[in-house]
Amino acid sequence: MADITTKQIRNIVLLGHGGSGKTSVAEAALYLSKATARLGRITDGNTVCDYDPEEVKRGFSLTLTLAPIKWNDCKINFIDTPGFLDFQGEVDAGVRVADAAIITLDGKAGVEVGAELAWDKASTAGIPRAFFINKCDDPEADFERVFRELHFKFGSAVCPVLVPVKEGKDVKFLNLIQKKVYTFDAKGARSEADFDDAMEEIAARYTENLNEALAATSEELLEKYFEEGEITQEEAIEALHQGIIDGSIVPVFSGCAVNLWGVTFLLDTISGSFPRPTAKKVELVEEGERFLEKEISPDGDCSLFVFKTIADPFVGKMSFFKVMNGTLEADAVLKNVNTGENEKMSHIYTICGKKQTEVTSLCCGDIGMIAKLNNTNTNDTLTAGTYVVYKKIKFPKPYMTQAIMPAAKGDEDKISTGIARLLEEDPTLVYENNAETKQMTLSAMGDIHFAVVVSKLKTRFGTSVALTAPRIAYRETIKGTADVEGKHKKQSGGSGQYGHVKMRFSHGEEEGLTFTQSVVGGTVPKNFYPAVEKGLQEAMLKGVLAGYPVVNLAADLYDGSYHPVDSNEISFKLAARLAYKEGLPKAKPVLLEPVGTLLVTVPDTLVGYVIGDLNKRRGRVLGMNPAERKSGYTVVEADVPKVEMMDYTIALRAMSQGRGSYDFTVDRYEEVPGAVAQKVIAEAAANKDDED
Repeated sequence: MADITTKQIRNIVLLGHGGSGKTSVAEAALYLSKATARLGRITDGNTVCDYDPEEVKRGFSLTLTLAPIKWNDCKINFIDTPGFLDFQGEVDAGVRVADAAIITLDGKAGVEVGAELAWDKASTAGIPRAFFINKCDDPEADFERVFRELHFKFGSAVCPVLVPVKEGKDVKFLNLIQKKVYTFDAKGARSEADFDDAMEEIAARYTENLNEALAATSEELLEKYFEEGEITQEEAIEALHQGIIDGSIVPVFSGCAVNLWGVTFLLDTISGSFPRPTAKKVELVEEGERFLEKEISPDGDCSLFVFKTIADPFVGKMSFFKVMNGTLEADAVLKNVNTGENEKMSHIYTICGKKQTEVTSLCCGDIGMIAKLNNTNTNDTLTAGTYVVYKKIKFPKPYMTQAIMPAAKGDEDKISTGIARLLEEDPTLVYENNAETKQMTLSAMGDIHFAVVVSKLKTRFGTSVALTAPRIAYRETIKGTADVEGKHKKQSGGSGQYGHVKMRFSHGEEEGLTFTQSVVGGTVPKNFYPAVEKGLQEAMLKGVLAGYPVVNLAADLYDGSYHPVDSNEISFKLAARLAYKEGLPKAKPVLLEPVGTLLVTVPDTLVGYVIGDLNKRRGRVLGMNPAERKSGYTVVEADVPKVEMMDYTIALRAMSQGRGSYDFTVDRYEEVPGAVAQKVIAEAAANKDDED
């Protein structure tokens, strides 16, 4: 694809529900454009886009994949994305660098939740959208029903362009703009059929929707349509072109990707009417917490935005980027504004699936890859000119957490190395080596995400791991008071040990230890006060109920005694610990659990189900408010214990069919109810016996 210019680039992200045919559309485009010699099929495990062994094994996309083709003197960079909710981070990356989105739908299933989420993502990004109703070869596929669903859900801007017409086992396609009828052979070649009275009758059913959408693209056309009641073919073609670019029209195409039906028409429309990278004219850049608009200049200084990273075991670190400004030349030196490091662009590649093709330059708007940029990560900006930071991808936060245990002893280093590589390429993974619970934990987007991570650790890095429920970092405190004494006395031959303290324990206002002294008459010398305090601090690491750290403890040293020869710091330190062990059980000790603020965003119709579920999770509903910028959705705010949130990702998806989302932040500790506390204490005792 030599001598490609910015005006010839089309960056198209393929979105949609899992199984709706995104990868099949990309495969059909690759085959029809002769970028591949054979048509790959997901069922055969030989597609260009799903090349990873995990994708082949599972039969669906797990990561974003590039599939560039040449069509009508244009370079179309298809960005194939996963449809499952566990891999929404890949979708967000694809949408960030795309200039338009095609949302695929199953002609039988209709508008599934994946299509709704795809619409929201593309709308938020401000890029044009189009629908491709796929699998029209299915006897139960119903284009009219699906189109009416789209029109109802997404408004009058949705207009039909290519409509399937079933005649027995044969399917013809009606081009409503040019009033033509197409048939497609086994190789996807298009030929024209007769536009007879039957076709005219079918076209009439959709003409009003089409004309209303086309007329709304300009004041002049709208006025003419109201006066004359029709739109000419030339006006329709121009209105479709302008409407797609400015997003005021959402065209609906149809076909069957695996049979190559309708794909050539789709490609023609993309090359002729979809926007080039400079159509928006500006890109958002970050300045502190503000976002400013920056004009795109194909002739200006080169700058790149890295939107994806792959840790390939053979190639090394692969950084996928979009040229945001200027032209990238091989051997150019760009500065990473995020790290301050200079990076040399030694070898530039375009990527088709896993195939790499080295190029000498890439124009503004094009997408490529550079290997072994060790100081560059996803969301970084590289530039040869003035300081600029492009708006970063906001990846979804993972809330489902599991503890990782090596299946074989000594594999901890392998696990850490493997996870570090996976974290580079997947920002929706969060790893923590929790010193308090003594567990390695991993947070991911869902159970499928976890399964893929475990499999990659084994195949790529040769280490097997087991996943278990993570321990909860409970705390202990006291609600009452206790006056006790602790005496440490030891005599063995020479100098002995003697320390004696009388202390009063109560609940403290500060989170840690509040240590005071009210000793009168020097019964405990001042030089031993620090030893007493240190002894208490060490003892607080383990509570008396279940061995969890103690918080909010006030301790007053009010009396004691000492020996002029045998007393020393270690003696008073041990005496303080004895007083702690005796005093806390008498001071009404209680168990505390982490509690967080939960914000759940769900459709209005599901609020009752969410509240009922939260009640079962010991949650306290604090209020409900309409969701901002999301009509028909409500935000439910509640306080919920962390232990009850471990499976909430899966539960909310099941309740809302994937439409719900939530944020959860642990912000305090609260007392555990008695029955729950007894269960936690019993589990802690059992775990201690196992360790012993």
